[in-house]
Amino acid sequence: MAVTTTDLAIDDKAAPSEVRSSRALVQAVRWRSGLSQAEFSRAFAIPLPTLSELEHGEARPDAAMLAYLRVIDHAPEVVREALTRAGL
Repeated sequence: MAVTTTDLAIDDKAAPSEVRSSRALVQAVRWRSGLSQAEFSRAFAIPLPTLSELEHGEARPDAAMLAYLRVIDHAPEVVREALTRAGL
């Protein structure tokens, strides 16, 4: 019996601009940061289970998460400073 899994990051019902970008963006942003999942989770206040699900294609980031990841990618120190100021 074959086991199949649904990769939500490549859901054929997704908009073409999102098909590759959701899972790949999550992975690429973290990889470019040089941080482990646990370190990235702590640094940017993203729950570790959520980050793991996003990276493995078990969940799809919503528009707010995609925007947040893009900001982290372009200005990680600004995000860290904002989170520190917010007490997170």
